[in-house]
Amino acid sequence: MQIELTEKEYRRLLDMVYIGNWVLNSARGQDRFPDYDKVESKIFSYCKDHRMESLIERWNGEIVPSRAFAEGGIHEAIMDYEDAVFFDILAEELARRDMNYAPISSQNYEELMARMDEYMDEFERNGTDHLQLED
Repeated sequence: MQIELTEKEYRRLLDMVYIGNWVLNSARGQDRFPDYDKVESKIFSYCKDHRMESLIERWNGEIVPSRAFAEGGIHEAIMDYEDAVFFDILAEELARRDMNYAPISSQNYEELMARMDEYMDEFERNGTDHLQLED
C-alpha cells in the first residue's frame, strides 16, 4: 500500500496515530495492544525521512514518539477530550440517577436530555465546584 501525504498531512497523521494509541494503550499497563505500538512505531519511523528527527527517539530498540513530541502540546488535546467526555458521562449518570435509572425510552428521552443540559450548564459555569457527596 502506498499513501501520499504532504508534510503537513503527515505531521497531522503523527498526532492522530499518537492519540489513537494513547487511547487504546495508556490505561492498560503491561497488557498493552502491541500491534498498535508497532503501527505507531512504523508511522513515526518515517520522521527521519522528512526532517522531523526531533519527534522520535529509540526505546528498547523501537522507534517511539520523543519526549519533545509528547510534551509539545498533544496531551492538551487529549486532556480537552477527556474533560469533555468526563462531563458528558457525569451529566448523563446524574440525570439517570435523578430519574431512578429508568430505562430510556421515547417517553422519557426528552426529560433525560433536559436534565443533562441542566447539569452541563452547571459544569460550564462552575466545573465540579458545587458537587457534593453525601452518605
